[in-house]
Amino acid sequence: MTHATATTLSGQPLGISHKSSPSEAMFDEFEAANKPAFIGYLPYGFPNPDYSLKAFRTMVEHGVDAVEIGLPYSDPVMDGSVIQAASQIAIDNGEKIADVFRAVETVANAGGVPLVMSYWNLIYHYGVERFARDFENAGGAGLITPDLIPDEAGEWIEASDRHGLDRIFLVSPDSTDSRLKVVSDNARGFVYAAARMGVTGERSTIDASPEELVARTRNAGAKNVCVGIGVSTAEQGARVGSYADGVIVGSALVHTMLDESGKNAVDEATGLKALAVKAEELADGIHNARSAK
Repeated sequence: MTHATATTLSGQPLGISHKSSPSEAMFDEFEAANKPAFIGYLPYGFPNPDYSLKAFRTMVEHGVDAVEIGLPYSDPVMDGSVIQAASQIAIDNGEKIADVFRAVETVANAGGVPLVMSYWNLIYHYGVERFARDFENAGGAGLITPDLIPDEAGEWIEASDRHGLDRIFLVSPDSTDSRLKVVSDNARGFVYAAARMGVTGERSTIDASPEELVARTRNAGAKNVCVGIGVSTAEQGARVGSYADGVIVGSALVHTMLDESGKNAVDEATGLKALAVKAEELADGIHNARSAK
């Protein structure tokens, strides 16, 4: 896939940014301390835009190192029931993609590394160059694209290079070695290793396949590999953190802000308190994963 080089009004190429990656800087710092990083996910606008900004700040203040800000989507093929419910609440309460940059700024100002997770259709319709520019200006670090593969990402690769943004692609246990190499060669920041095939969600157990996948992805050339999908307890976080560069938790954090029916958000005070407790519990398990080694 080839794309014309973007130019300024004067006809000069926009070039490539030489900014360092905030994600890689974070992982370098954690590697020096022999610790994995804790990446927490929450959809922007859940339960409503202002409440979600407080939630993102709460996550960083209670141990989350990088925040994966989800862009709610009406057809979230990768997301399980908990995240689907939260995304629908966000959409119903007026979430807009143009407002997500407030969340990016909130995370950056709180001291966390701001990431955005989005299905590609949303970015494409917003405008790839426009999104990259607005994301960079808000202090964003990188974009996680679960349904975009490097082979079809030419426009995003160019835009992210121009604006110094990380490209985070996904791999799974059934990815071939050649696929892992393609992803590793095109990724910037880290590679997202899905612990298992299927949708997101909390699990009572995690098998050995993620550890094998992390090793294979590193052998394919990836510098940093983070594991997500299914991690919901401090014990699981510690197990994954013993071998992964970062541990990604989503549903377990989102769940703290939903009522028992799983369809409605709890009030702000209750939700933020529960979120803080869960974030601290997970951070303790993840950050101390290698302390006994």
